[in-house]
Amino acid sequence: MTTTVYDAPQPPAPATTGARVRLRSVELFERPVTLRLPFRFGAATVTRCPQAFVRVVAEVDGRTAEGATAELMVPKWFDKNPGLTHEQNFEQLRESLRNAADAYGSETSAQSPWQLAIQAGDVAVARGVARGLPRLVAQFGTAQLDKAVADAALRAAGLSWVAGLRAGLLGDPFSAALPLAAPARVALRHTVGLADRITEAELAAERDADPRDGLPASLESAITHDGLHHFKLKLSGRPDADTERLARIAALLDTRAGDYRVTLDGNETFASAAALGEFWAVFTARPELAGLLARTLLLEQPLPRAITLQESIAHLGIGVPVILDESDDHPGAFERGLSLGYRGISSKACKGIYRSLRSAARVAQEPERLLLSGEDLTCQAGLAVQQDCALASSLGVTHIERNGHHYVDGFGIAPEAESQAFAAAHPDLYRPGTRPRLAVRDGRIALASVHAAPGLGTAVHPRWDSLQTIRD
Repeated sequence: MTTTVYDAPQPPAPATTGARVRLRSVELFERPVTLRLPFRFGAATVTRCPQAFVRVVAEVDGRTAEGATAELMVPKWFDKNPGLTHEQNFEQLRESLRNAADAYGSETSAQSPWQLAIQAGDVAVARGVARGLPRLVAQFGTAQLDKAVADAALRAAGLSWVAGLRAGLLGDPFSAALPLAAPARVALRHTVGLADRITEAELAAERDADPRDGLPASLESAITHDGLHHFKLKLSGRPDADTERLARIAALLDTRAGDYRVTLDGNETFASAAALGEFWAVFTARPELAGLLARTLLLEQPLPRAITLQESIAHLGIGVPVILDESDDHPGAFERGLSLGYRGISSKACKGIYRSLRSAARVAQEPERLLLSGEDLTCQAGLAVQQDCALASSLGVTHIERNGHHYVDGFGIAPEAESQAFAAAHPDLYRPGTRPRLAVRDGRIALASVHAAPGLGTAVHPRWDSLQTIRD
């Protein structure tokens, strides 16, 4: 039996003063989301789940401002315990949100967004862990509150995300060390889930798998429709099955996707470092996978989080950077991973903006050796996709996993007035029409309006009266 030891992270540079924030109210909401295609990763298949929304009203340096955020409450990612149902996973995340709302709402003194994250965030996470929540679940609520507070602070100051970071508005100790960017576009990395159909012929052979809604339902049609050239390929942890599926994907990409690039996602499915080494040996031995191997940029979280920071992978000879994702549930995770052979870490808004800023600052110390990837956990149209894009792209990430648009039809059941408001405010990011959807052109999405908006990546907020309240 092993004992997890959390290494203390390197102390950051002193924080700047930042804006002074005092919360007046915190409200929690959700909206059901139904997927048009089943999304399978690891042992989980998702067909529906709620999206959480947070609204705060804050006094910021004497001004009153509203801040907001949203995040999908995906089952079997934050906690992969097979003994829990999807509904139990949803309730875990609701509890995490309630813990954070209580902790942040109880702070009465004016302090910077970063100080609030440290003071109230630590309390909320500790409360969740004490009640039996895994740390990745416990920090979900604090990640949402931090985004909403940052949005309010930026709106009060009339500054965009990048401008606010450059001005030291959040008071965090990381931004000053970062070469922040506000790119006009970023490459979309299309996720290929384990239940996804690869070719149109395969889809036609399984008629029930096609939603017949006029949108791409196979990898082949998505490439044609969106001009895709970056892909994220899910693995199952079974070397023979994985390489067979990769060979079928490679046959399509080699002929249809030009000079493509891929990342591989293990989703904690390899039982040990030895099992991972076996997969890599089988993968690299197959000649028909040589082209895909040469275009592979990284391998994401192959081992279960329970052993990831215990077993070294340095001896396996894996020829691409291996990065952390699910194991990123405490501040010392990245440094511990680096000591065991990992070379990068993911940025995900669902893990927190300050977690991403901290990781980016560490990568900036060794940019030739380390990397920060952009992953999305099925970010949905509106707040979630815009805020995560603003975060990751500002940190130099040039391709971001963006699969929410593929598995959900636009804004789902959101009121038309809401979807049209987002489309009008961000016409470069969404295709116009009666059902606005993410606009993917030549495999890229446009972010100029996201980076121009005062606030955290969005010029508008949802229709709050259309959402369900998350109650105690």
